[in-house]
Amino acid sequence: MALLEIDNLCVGFQTAGGQLKAVDGLSMTVDKGDVLAIVGESGSGKSVAMLAVMGLLPWTATITADCLSFAGQDLRTLGDTDRRKIIGKDIAMIFQEPTTSLNPCFTVGFQIGEALQVHLGLNRQQQRDRTIELLDLVGIPAPAQRIDQFPHQLSGGMNQRVMIAMAISCSPKLLIADEPTTALDVTIQAQILDLLLRLQRETNSALILITHDMGVVAETAERVIVQYAGQKVEEQPVIDLFENPRHPYTSALLAALPERATSKRLPSIPGVVPGQYDRPPGCLFAPRCSLHQPLCDAEKPPRDLANGQALCHTPLPARMPAEEPA
Repeated sequence: MALLEIDNLCVGFQTAGGQLKAVDGLSMTVDKGDVLAIVGESGSGKSVAMLAVMGLLPWTATITADCLSFAGQDLRTLGDTDRRKIIGKDIAMIFQEPTTSLNPCFTVGFQIGEALQVHLGLNRQQQRDRTIELLDLVGIPAPAQRIDQFPHQLSGGMNQRVMIAMAISCSPKLLIADEPTTALDVTIQAQILDLLLRLQRETNSALILITHDMGVVAETAERVIVQYAGQKVEEQPVIDLFENPRHPYTSALLAALPERATSKRLPSIPGVVPGQYDRPPGCLFAPRCSLHQPLCDAEKPPRDLANGQALCHTPLPARMPAEEPA
């Protein structure tokens, strides 16, 4: 049994102009010990899909799925009381903006200790001792002093570490990191990623990393899901994805990496991700695709993504493995 199983997840938001489909038919499984990256441009539905798993979307969201389960529990029918027992304990999320996710009115120690009290029933002294241990674990210097400070007294990198400490405080089985290195300098980015991977290995938990940085994907992930306009367009092991992308969108993302540049000007993908009013009737990537054909405008591509297939009428050919020298 998979730790997290999602089948045909759809998330829509009712607007004045009709239904906005933010996630369109996403299916995925995550097992214990997995490191999965979900990559795509802004607006591809990466964060919305995981917020649906967490149950943190607003009441205006319409969520449907053929299967949405965690450790054998059906998240679609789970009541608020039972969900609160899971969220923050067995499933935890590191949010994208730590400075806005942390409450400015409470110390970082209080905010970490609150989760320890609710989920583990620790008393005040136990909460303080455990919080100091967690702050030390995530690499915050002088944790006994930092525990009594407010978020505005810490740097962006330290606030991100506080968010990680809060997320791992109850040893979750599944940790979701939503662009944990956004707005951090390169040195701090590397430290945060190393910390997440080390904690994942030590606890053998599952890690879902949401990012738009293909470099981060290459350094951290074992398996990659590529999303575009709310749809999963490709899923492969990370090595296979970088060596043999099947979807034109994935290929275009990889071609834009500076280390793959063959000219002074980096290649780019023309156009923008379709919104509510300009979604093509066929393939959603067709208006921006270099392999565009009339069929792409007329019909939606088949959704069979088994065995590394892409959500595309004309997927890139699979490359033959290179022969070893004699």
